[in-house]
Amino acid sequence: MIKVDNISKSFADQTVLKDISTSFEKGKTNLIIGQSGSGKTVLMKCCIGLFDVDKGSIFFDDRNFSGLSEKDKKETRQEMGVLFQGGALFDSFTVEENIMFPLNMFTKQSYEEKLERVNAVLSHVNLTNANSKYPAELSGGMIKRVAIARAIAMNPKYLFCDEPNSGLDPKTAEVIDELISELTHKFNMTTVINTHDMNSVLQIGQKIAFINKGELWWEGDNKEILKADNKELNDFVFSTELTRRIK
Repeated sequence: MIKVDNISKSFADQTVLKDISTSFEKGKTNLIIGQSGSGKTVLMKCCIGLFDVDKGSIFFDDRNFSGLSEKDKKETRQEMGVLFQGGALFDSFTVEENIMFPLNMFTKQSYEEKLERVNAVLSHVNLTNANSKYPAELSGGMIKRVAIARAIAMNPKYLFCDEPNSGLDPKTAEVIDELISELTHKFNMTTVINTHDMNSVLQIGQKIAFINKGELWWEGDNKEILKADNKELNDFVFSTELTRRIK
């Protein structure tokens, strides 16, 4: 579990997050939603440690991440997997080399052990025998699956996904959602997904935190969100074509 305890974050004289408290539960797909500029990306970056909070604490299980030394923060980061918005694969690396990158950086495993792990995670994302391909040879959906494979290569306890469906067609986006959900439950990870895609919210949103103007305005799940008595949330939810049809 990840616990966010009363955190605030400002840049210069602009407050981006204000007194946010929430939790992201183990073995569940936890979604952060909100309009562009709402603060959801900053919240995720604070959790990962890319930004230091101005006030409050972030706990990974029983560890106060905000109060750790840089050495201990680095050890905790090795328990995190991150899926970046565009996949962020190295263009000059093969699929195998991309996935092996964190294993090279953070482990002392032999090449044979690392290759075994690469093949295992490729199997998890249904991309066996893609080792020698380069990113330029892959579709958008395949790039995201390789990026997911790299994110779980270190067998993380915590998985962070930034707009995993960005740039994908609806059918491929649904496949990526189902894959992330499946891996979350299979490996009992604490998965945090930053998204504005209401299809994802309705399909895999087991725990949802709605951020508006830097504050937490609503929490619930995908069964409760369409019935929520919250004007700002409803304006956000029902602004999409999909949810207008449902309404």
